[in-house]
Amino acid sequence: MYTLGINAAYHDSAACLVQDGVVLAAAEEERFNRIKHGKRPVPFSAWELPWHAIDYCLAEAGIPLREVDHVAYSYDPSLLPGRPEGERLTLPVEPSAAKIDGDWHAPWDPLFYSYLVNAPRQLVGGAPHHLQARFADASLESFRWHRVEHHLAHEASAFLAAPFEDMAVMTLDGRGERATTTLGRWRNGLFERYRQVDFPDSLGLLYEEVTRYLGFLHSCDEYKVMALASYGKPRHQDYFRDILPWDHEGGYRLLPAQLEERFGLPRRRGEPLEERHYDIAASLQKALEETVLHLAAWLRDKSGESRLCMAGGVALNCVMNARLRDSGLFDEVWVQPAAGDAGTALGAALWVDHRERGGPRWWTMDHAYLGPAYSDMEIEQALAWAKLPYRRLDDVAEQTAELLARDRIVGWFQDRMEFGPRALGARSILASPIDPAMQARLNELKDREDFRPVAPVVPEEVVGEWFVNGKANGGKAPFMLFVYEVDPIRAACIPAAVHVDGTARVQTVSRAANPRYYDLLQAFGRRTGVPVLINTSFNVRGEPMVCSPRDAIASFYSTPIDALVIGSYLVEKI
Repeated sequence: MYTLGINAAYHDSAACLVQDGVVLAAAEEERFNRIKHGKRPVPFSAWELPWHAIDYCLAEAGIPLREVDHVAYSYDPSLLPGRPEGERLTLPVEPSAAKIDGDWHAPWDPLFYSYLVNAPRQLVGGAPHHLQARFADASLESFRWHRVEHHLAHEASAFLAAPFEDMAVMTLDGRGERATTTLGRWRNGLFERYRQVDFPDSLGLLYEEVTRYLGFLHSCDEYKVMALASYGKPRHQDYFRDILPWDHEGGYRLLPAQLEERFGLPRRRGEPLEERHYDIAASLQKALEETVLHLAAWLRDKSGESRLCMAGGVALNCVMNARLRDSGLFDEVWVQPAAGDAGTALGAALWVDHRERGGPRWWTMDHAYLGPAYSDMEIEQALAWAKLPYRRLDDVAEQTAELLARDRIVGWFQDRMEFGPRALGARSILASPIDPAMQARLNELKDREDFRPVAPVVPEEVVGEWFVNGKANGGKAPFMLFVYEVDPIRAACIPAAVHVDGTARVQTVSRAANPRYYDLLQAFGRRTGVPVLINTSFNVRGEPMVCSPRDAIASFYSTPIDALVIGSYLVEKI
């Protein structure tokens, strides 16, 4: 039984294909159409179906759309407030051209609703011409269409993928149809939702609002605010506490923030950052952490579970995750690596598959390498087509480690692409952490703000030697979703990887999950005594991570990257 999961609401359009409980493929549309987060300069562009991602998933399974049994769409428009009775809706050409019946939140909502309702017909009749082969001959009778509530898709992406049998479940997002936060439990194969916080009360939307106020792009740059927070002091923590009052039943409210009245004019994009901006970010981050700890404590008592799984865009906040991990509330905390909206394609597919099969759960998400891979033959053809000088490496790990030990910055393109926003050793830029200047070199190369940290990657078995509390969560952090304090003695060995507050966002690697990546770390360690590398995503600012060999070649030659290790081949700049 094949189940296709689709996210095509708000942002981060994505697709996932599940066969009898096992995930075969998953990818974000941005990696194919090269539009980061799917954000075109028109308000409804993010609703477009992820045609290329769907086509990739079908190709991975070797099937056309007509052989899919179920399609799980991670949004249920029937739950939207203000929707009309039934599904009949007359739309104006522009949102202000005519009055629309219903209590809509925004003027584009009726058009959004119409697109969601018509998504099944779009799937069978709207594929771009160059992709029509795998969509041919499909009809509405080919599959059953399932609308999965947005937050249920987030929840299922965690509890149907986590490495636990039973667990507490927490999702933290901007908004779905109504819900913004949910707390529940998965036990004995059944899920129960205990508490739901509804829009407009939302931790994610508050973080978005402050992100926008600080001059960054909302629904995109929240991680920058998290990094900025380390430079400030939480002088305004009481203010954020006041606008986030808690209750005693696992809930909270969000009062109007009124940021300009409190803090003055917002920062414009590109203007210098000032101490007050750092302090606002620090205060927001502390208030977020406190609120989530409050929710988690209630959920721990309510569920009785010792393990927690998480999803939703807010769960990508690795500083918050570390605070929760270290709180002692749960023995282990697991965060689904595509925790943002892209991951709802995964959750919707897993949920419908589980419900329709009625069978046990037997797949665990122990890695995120679910995207396209390219053979050495395909890579060599791309290099030859581009008329590039290249050579085949006899030992990829050893010879790449030699480059890195000489402080060369390496584009690393290997095997299947990652699903989710983090580069995890498949589409990465790698560098040595030993030279203190390397962080600045990488930020300049990627055209990033100078306050942005870079992340270290380390073999799983030695993480405790380099990072305080490295053995938490079983010594595993394969998805780069937690920060760790760098061991004070070891910090002098990896200065480029240490953030201003003495922490680092760590990825651990096992040989079973990624043999070539693991062997590279070991080879670098033998040469330098430091089995740690810097890993950042293979892209520049404003662009998604590279997907294909052609993307990698283009990014390599448009940046100061020194070498490209792509499959078994090496390309170097003179």
